[in-house]
Amino acid sequence: MSDIYSYKCPCCGGAIAFDSRSQKLKCPYCDTEFELDTLREFEEERLEEDRDPHWAEDTVEQTGEELGDLDGLTSYVCESCGGEIIADETMAASSCPYCGNPVIVRKQLEGALRPQLVIPFKLDRKEAESRLRTHLKGKHLLPRLFRSENRISEIKGVYVPFWLYDCDAYAEIRCRATRIHTWTSGDYDYTETQHYLVSRGGEIGFDKVPVDGSVRMDDKLMQSIEPFDYEQAVDFQTAYLAGYLADRYDESAQDCAPRANERVRRSTVNAFLSTIMGYATCVPEHTDIRLNRGRITYALLPVWVLNTTYKGKLYTFAMNGQTGKFVGNLPADPGRAAGIGLGVFAAVTALMMLILSFV
Repeated sequence: MSDIYSYKCPCCGGAIAFDSRSQKLKCPYCDTEFELDTLREFEEERLEEDRDPHWAEDTVEQTGEELGDLDGLTSYVCESCGGEIIADETMAASSCPYCGNPVIVRKQLEGALRPQLVIPFKLDRKEAESRLRTHLKGKHLLPRLFRSENRISEIKGVYVPFWLYDCDAYAEIRCRATRIHTWTSGDYDYTETQHYLVSRGGEIGFDKVPVDGSVRMDDKLMQSIEPFDYEQAVDFQTAYLAGYLADRYDESAQDCAPRANERVRRSTVNAFLSTIMGYATCVPEHTDIRLNRGRITYALLPVWVLNTTYKGKLYTFAMNGQTGKFVGNLPADPGRAAGIGLGVFAAVTALMMLILSFV
């Protein structure tokens, strides 16, 4: 049995992919659509019949230098055209660079590497491109040439590995708070500041706190496209990956736990502080937060990643493949910023002179 496989159309034999609009598998050649469960049963029957022995091909002896170039890379053979697919050690789904057929790597999705949940893509490539154009609108400091010259050098739909943490947090928080009262008597202004010690304590629960488990994905970018609607998550099936890229995690749940703990602690403090009202200031003086060990779920979440280059610099954008939330940094034109600043200064100066002329 081959290390990689692709879903084949039972009608015409073409490679099929998951369609985000219909939420079904669709053949791009004959336009036939398939329910995931129906096609899974067909694939299971086909794989059971595939009992031919797998013969290892002869390999050419390589020097140590040549082997060093392939460190961390694996070679696969496309079942459709026989082309060689070179991938890194985390690739779980991709496409053949020669025939374009979607392929899935079995060993990256088995045993402990098999995700428990997946949120299927709801938005397609065209929507990602449209959101980028919308993202560029109204940006007054954006260089004019960036709009006209920028070209999307790469756009890809990626199932990003995430760890989802459930836990309960018990917290005791003590704050220093003040109330300020001012009044005027005669020729004097008075200010009275009252100091208070405010305490809060209790328990709060957290469900599915997400932390991406991919080293190559920017953590801030992934956090910025949240939230995901986990009620739409379904049990994992490899069919959802057909036609998209996917990576298995290269940061374990234990490696990502400190980031999850920090998010939980910060959210706990903010939640308790939000219950303290009626004070001019409120500053935490002491916090004691204890986290009870909870449940960890391994999931694949849909993300569109767009790369564009301007003046030799790479700009990366990301879109939530479920909700459409779009984020990414943009270049600023120093000349336009200075021009806007001078314009504001001139307007303020003219207004001041107008006011002084009536004094």
